[in-house]
Amino acid sequence: MNQKNLNTISSFRRISLITVIGVYFLILVGGIVRSTASGMGCPDWPKCFGSWVPPTHVDQLPNDYQEIYLAKRVAKNERFAAQLDKLGFARKAEEVKNDPSILIEEEFNAVKTWIEYVNRLIGAVIGLLVLITMIRSFPLWKADKWIPLLAIFNLLLVLFQAWIGSIVVSTNLLPWMISLHMVLALVIVCLLLYIHYRSYRLAYTVKYKTDRPNSLFNIMLVGFVLMLIQIVLGTQVREEIDHVAFQMGNLMREEWISMLGIPFLIHRSYSILLFGIHLVFLYKIYKYTLRNVSLFKWSQVLFGVIVFEIITGVGMAYFAIPAFIQPLHLLFGSLIIGIQFVILLLLNDQKKLNVEKISS
Repeated sequence: MNQKNLNTISSFRRISLITVIGVYFLILVGGIVRSTASGMGCPDWPKCFGSWVPPTHVDQLPNDYQEIYLAKRVAKNERFAAQLDKLGFARKAEEVKNDPSILIEEEFNAVKTWIEYVNRLIGAVIGLLVLITMIRSFPLWKADKWIPLLAIFNLLLVLFQAWIGSIVVSTNLLPWMISLHMVLALVIVCLLLYIHYRSYRLAYTVKYKTDRPNSLFNIMLVGFVLMLIQIVLGTQVREEIDHVAFQMGNLMREEWISMLGIPFLIHRSYSILLFGIHLVFLYKIYKYTLRNVSLFKWSQVLFGVIVFEIITGVGMAYFAIPAFIQPLHLLFGSLIIGIQFVILLLLNDQKKLNVEKISS
């Protein structure tokens, strides 16, 4: 491959990596928004209180601003419920139309408004990065047409995610909508990581670096699926926390954990299983893989992040769900999925090389 093509690939890999980092930063900021209960700091979308620059004091708003924005959200939710009904989600449509929490309009809070507004600004920057990633992928069409095709699909997915974000606002942070918003963010991360890794294979030859790749792949695949289940359980726990917090008026945080149900107990105990699976994986990686290769290094990083994820989970369970730990717990969980996905990509290539080695 000539130097010009290598430079093109390197340039694309840089911007795609920056975009991945940007998405993770946005996930962290989203966690801060949620832990500070700032999600409804702006009652409309994409503007904030009808302006591109939000107010700093309630005097800048009309006296009946709560009624105004509630009416707008109700109208939008009716359209959304109709769409859900047409798509066959009649039960969810009824939830949107009848959930009483949707009809609660928060009073203006300048701090919460600007936290949410900054979150949206960062989201817009990440959207531009995704757009640039797509544009920079076009020169790779001849080398691998799937890279630009997936980059285009990823941009469409980000636009859909932005629309989901607007629905999250209009439904007053309906818990299952927040969960969908989170899952889509993880899909976007994995797709960006795949595009980034696929471009790496255009410039560099993958070499055989581990024994037993099939066994290692299967263990990591189990860990990946279990982690996805854990995240779904985590979103259910978060929904329960939101419900309890609403009942308690966001007061007496030390009582919240005791009021959570079975999903929390499962989520807490499930982490032991996850830890065990990854401990086995780390042992086998240490046994069968060269020390100075990416696969070994990423496996060490993964285990370290899992340890930090468990520590933050314990911190929330035993120290009254501190607001500053919540975003970190969310970030570490998201990082685990991304690192697992990278390891699966590395092991998948090792599996192919193993087949070639056996065949020859």
